[in-house]
Amino acid sequence: MTLKPLYSITALFDTPDAIIHAAEEIVKAGYTKFDVHTPYPVHGMDLAMNLKSSKIGFFTFAFGMMGVLSAIILISWITISDYPLVVGGKPFWSWPAFVPVAFEITVLLASVLSTAAMIVLYFKFPNISHPLHDTAYMKKVSSDSFGICIQAADPIFIQTEVMQLLKNLGGSSITSVYLDPEEIDHGQKLFDIRFLGVLSVIALMVSVATYFTLNRLMYVQPFDWMMVQKKMKAQQHTILFQDGIGMRTPVEGTAARGFLPYPYSGKPEEAARYLVNPILPTKENLNQGKAKFLTLCSPCHGNFADGDSRLRGQFPNPPTLHSDKVHQWPDGRIFHIITEGQNSMPAYAQNISVQDRWIIIEYIRVLERARNATESDLK
Repeated sequence: MTLKPLYSITALFDTPDAIIHAAEEIVKAGYTKFDVHTPYPVHGMDLAMNLKSSKIGFFTFAFGMMGVLSAIILISWITISDYPLVVGGKPFWSWPAFVPVAFEITVLLASVLSTAAMIVLYFKFPNISHPLHDTAYMKKVSSDSFGICIQAADPIFIQTEVMQLLKNLGGSSITSVYLDPEEIDHGQKLFDIRFLGVLSVIALMVSVATYFTLNRLMYVQPFDWMMVQKKMKAQQHTILFQDGIGMRTPVEGTAARGFLPYPYSGKPEEAARYLVNPILPTKENLNQGKAKFLTLCSPCHGNFADGDSRLRGQFPNPPTLHSDKVHQWPDGRIFHIITEGQNSMPAYAQNISVQDRWIIIEYIRVLERARNATESDLK
């Protein structure tokens, strides 16, 4: 009969204070290969065991840097090369807009890959066997007891001395744990040909099933009913209309529910005569007007309405809003231009609400007043 090799000596303790005291005494005795098992985290245990800082932080940092660099490279390629798009006059590579994406990818890779590294390097994946599994010791420390396990691989391990030490510390149920001869190498190896073969077969099966589901099954009735329904997607070509454009402008004369059509379409003079700004120049309204102006107007008109476009020659620069002509315009005339556009300026009726148009006009008047401040204004 072949004797099983000894793996460790285990002992149980009843209280957190007892297990901390036992860990401190074991460290003082010079043991280094031991572990403590508790049913819940015990504060101060890392100091009692004289544990050093975990190396998993280095993996987390490396994977986090991998995430942020890959996010920045992907974003740069998309915004500069693959699909450049100007939004609100912002540059192609607008860092504030990409912070959330870079942050999420950084957190994702750092957390997921750190967990994978911990499972592979520390827990010896794909090994799922351990000498302590299914022992009475492990069942007790998983519920209501606290335990210490001193391994036979410790340099100063002597079975009788270890058992006597645990008994002197107040340990109970002191037990010897033996290795199964088939598990001496702690089970399956990560680079075992059989394990890698099983992983390859699983990966192939998942890939085939995914391809079949997404490229074949989803195009079979009834799964394809949502795709073949009579509809037109945005920016999609159509044969229904002569010009082939699927996205249509509203029929002339129609109005959305809850909205009245603009009554001065094509009548700038009447708009100047009859429209009156209903917005008061309060601090809140002016702050909102500034935000809207800087977002929607400043790309062409400049931050201070001087006509110095921020689009760097992509569009013709508009005239300054500080001219005598604009100063003499009633608010209704400026409202009309924002609504219907003028010359190379497009209409902004669909982009800016009626209230925001009036708020922007109030802010334009503030810019004009600041440019032509009187002595009383400076006081």
